[in-house]
Amino acid sequence: MLRSLYTGWTGMYTQQKRLDVISNNMANATTVGYKKEFVTSQSFDDLLAIKIRDNSEGWRRRSIGDVSLGAKIGEVHTDYLQGSLRETDNPFDLGIDGSGFFQVNVTDREGNTYLSYTRAGQFHMTSDGYIVDANGNHLQSDTGDLQVPVDAREVVVDSLGYVIADGEVIDRIGLADFEDYEYLKKYQDTYYRPVDGYTAKEPDGSIRQGYTEQSNVMVVNEMVDLIATTRAYEANQKVIKAADTVMEQAANSVGRIQ
Repeated sequence: MLRSLYTGWTGMYTQQKRLDVISNNMANATTVGYKKEFVTSQSFDDLLAIKIRDNSEGWRRRSIGDVSLGAKIGEVHTDYLQGSLRETDNPFDLGIDGSGFFQVNVTDREGNTYLSYTRAGQFHMTSDGYIVDANGNHLQSDTGDLQVPVDAREVVVDSLGYVIADGEVIDRIGLADFEDYEYLKKYQDTYYRPVDGYTAKEPDGSIRQGYTEQSNVMVVNEMVDLIATTRAYEANQKVIKAADTVMEQAANSVGRIQ
């Protein structure tokens, strides 16, 4: 009976993790460049049960089957499906139509700088001409931090990433892409960094100036998953309550001397 309590608890824990992921998806439904996540679950490895020291079978050890030990979290995966592109009034907003990532330098609290990758193209120009994202991270070009003349009357970014200020090409935004996105690790909500074993490839996406890529979260689908997950959580609660009731009766009624 204690095993049923443990199985119910593992089910509740798994559904709680799924609820956390769904809630985070819904909270970022309007976050530019956000990619939804989903959780896979799996059962624990089965435990082989055997009979030992059983004199009815001549003290012979014999397998009596496998016992499941409940459920556990498999992995949290990211859905990299492209979100819709929305037109804005900001000429420094950039969207990627196709595969690829913008490269930005992200500085952590300790002052360390890391090259990170993102689909969030909500950029603006600083007073000294640097192009930065909503968190102040510098957009990278083929030559380093992208900087445009502050006195430029018109800045155009073509589909290949060339930055043209007043008719003159000054730099090129360098996109990056990877063979297998499973080798990307998410940081915060919209930044990624590759882990050991990744393979880079040429991106095939084009840049759309004046557009931003929206989150690929479908709120209606998340609501359906939220309801299903909540019901699964409640079902595991009922398993625990039923097991607790049986143990209470066993302790207070079955063993009572009449």
